[in-house]
Amino acid sequence: MPLSSVHGFPRIGRRRELKVATERYWAGQASRAELEDAARAIRRESWERMRSAGIDLIPSNDFSLYDQVLDTTVLVGAVPERYRGADDPYFAMARGTQDLRAMEMTKWFDTNYHYIVPELGPETRFALSSSKPFDEHEEADALGIETKSSLIGPVTWLLLGKAVEDGFDRLALLDPLLDVFAELLGRLGGEWVELHEPAFVEDRSEAELAALRRSLERLSAVKGRPKLCVTSYFDHAGPALQVLRDAPVEGVGLDLTRRGARNLQLLREAGGLGGKVLFAGVVDGRNVWVNDLEASLSLLDELRTRASQVVVSTSCSLQHVPIDLHAETALDPELRGWMAFAVQKLDELALLARGGDPEALARNRRALESRRESPRTRDPAVRARVAGLSAEDTRRASPFEVRRAIQHERLGLPRFPTSTIGSFPQTAEVREARAALRRAEIADDEYERRMRSEIERVIRLQEDIGLDVLVHGEPERNDMVQYFGERMKGYAFTENGWVQSFGSRYVRPPIVFGDVSRPEPITVDWTTYAQSLTDRPVKGMLTAPVTMLKWSFVRDDQPEADTCRQIALALRDEVLDLERAGVAIVQIDDPAIREGLPLRRERWGEYLDWAIECFRICAGGVRDETQVQTHMCYSEFGDILDQIQAMDADVLLIEAARSRMELLQDWGRTGYANEVGPGVYDIHSPRVPPAEEMAELLRAAGGVLDPGQLWVNPDCGLKTRRYEEVEPALRNMVDAARQLREELSPAPL
Repeated sequence: MPLSSVHGFPRIGRRRELKVATERYWAGQASRAELEDAARAIRRESWERMRSAGIDLIPSNDFSLYDQVLDTTVLVGAVPERYRGADDPYFAMARGTQDLRAMEMTKWFDTNYHYIVPELGPETRFALSSSKPFDEHEEADALGIETKSSLIGPVTWLLLGKAVEDGFDRLALLDPLLDVFAELLGRLGGEWVELHEPAFVEDRSEAELAALRRSLERLSAVKGRPKLCVTSYFDHAGPALQVLRDAPVEGVGLDLTRRGARNLQLLREAGGLGGKVLFAGVVDGRNVWVNDLEASLSLLDELRTRASQVVVSTSCSLQHVPIDLHAETALDPELRGWMAFAVQKLDELALLARGGDPEALARNRRALESRRESPRTRDPAVRARVAGLSAEDTRRASPFEVRRAIQHERLGLPRFPTSTIGSFPQTAEVREARAALRRAEIADDEYERRMRSEIERVIRLQEDIGLDVLVHGEPERNDMVQYFGERMKGYAFTENGWVQSFGSRYVRPPIVFGDVSRPEPITVDWTTYAQSLTDRPVKGMLTAPVTMLKWSFVRDDQPEADTCRQIALALRDEVLDLERAGVAIVQIDDPAIREGLPLRRERWGEYLDWAIECFRICAGGVRDETQVQTHMCYSEFGDILDQIQAMDADVLLIEAARSRMELLQDWGRTGYANEVGPGVYDIHSPRVPPAEEMAELLRAAGGVLDPGQLWVNPDCGLKTRRYEEVEPALRNMVDAARQLREELSPAPL
């Protein structure tokens, strides 16, 4: 009978136990030992759940207190010197301290998961410096559970890193890094070790492919090592498949879902895996729809002709999906029948490994047919509206320079105007009010009264701090995507469907199951109430179509571009309603637009065409005097700056503080015509940066861009921070802007 395998399991705990334990530790309310005890309990439950489901190859070392890339950085001893004296270097690297900036953070390939970027340079030295993989393997072994250790591969780890000196070749560090991995493999127990090398689903140079080849030859030569499976996911392996086929390793893991489906054709062209074990990723670890079991069984039959043995596997780690569909007792029963979360995917794996059984296959056929034929997935009016779109719907009335003069006249802002990205800290009182409304302990009017009181408090605070453009603080919003999706048709929602975004930041992605439309205004009343409290402009805030798409579990029965256009039209209606209500600035946040870029360049053009089109549909109908802002964060934006310019937002607010304004190098090369606010305050760290530090960043920006273009703002929303951190940081930010007005402000327009 074929074996079943999982690349990784959600590590947050069924009731978000890891979040609770981690935040208690950060707050000084629990010891590190108590945090580790909570982590052990989560691991034990996950391992026992996989064993009960019948999974044969259960992973260990897939758990992390913060991020698996950061774990690898610690494992190989690559902790930057400045953190070594911190009370807890691990979390100092991830979050910073008052005296230390956090390390840079960016997206894990094309997901909404974030990782801490390794810092690599000529002075980097490696040594095996953590016992985590050994400890977790032994921990499972003590429970009678044999596991395969999961490791980020050495070449991927280097390629995910950042050179600290211009021109430094990260791969120059490969050989000393391989010495550490060789020591690690020589000491690890178990039958299999899984090396994750997902960097090779991206376009890679011959030198990078050669590095992978050298790495696998070196590690395969380790005496007494476990069997090696080298796995990739999120797309097809391309030229790397031949490297994996020829390498002296025992197994190869391939994603055979979504864009990884091309791996089947590559296997055919290569004549199979040359006697290796194929870990066949036929169960999608990135989405929540049930597997087509009969199609997967047919695929597995063919794959058995391409490998010496087939192990039925997830396409990637299950950390990207919620834990258990059974926890969603309020979810519509029909929709539930179409879905599978992590626990249900374990059952799918075990069933596929057994070859299926007639009753289960019949249930699966009925679920697929129910979804395919349900009238709830299609709305003729929405489809007709999308079909009627024209190029005119994507254009502003006038070019930016004309709009800019009109907007400056209307807004009357100073040079280096100050603002925030949108959300303010959600206090315990705000969260309790939302929970009380959900439990029906308070009525709608009482909830609205409490939210209005909080909005007024936030407006008064911003006035006192001296911000130029205000926000209402978003106390009524649970999440920037979920909040809007709950007020649109075509979306479904979970109560416990949490997924980790980074650290202790978890989200509940909405589920797009049908055609999307907006029945009525969503934000207008809250924004106009906030504007009634002040003479300063208050921004209308909403989430852009690509981010609404990418941060949801999206229907897979039509092209993503079609779903995105539906969302864009729904949001366009909201933008126009805000404008009609007198709102002068509308911010349309699109942090996911770079994240959604396909991993293979061959598909970049198609994606960027419809992604930029959808933003312009959303913003294209407003008058010249209405300023459109957009916010982007925590991705590598340098390679799509031309497309960002093509979005034609009047003001771009972009994360830049953690990287110390690294984007300035790209702007120095390409320029940027519209106004821009490069973030000067890293909100994902608890530290309060001094005014001079922020002023220094602004001076650097003013040396590359026209100072008249610059706005002053944090990197991201303030929802996850405490007021004790936020208020002094914003006061310092306003002080920095005042300094720059004196130093760099040119003559008025």
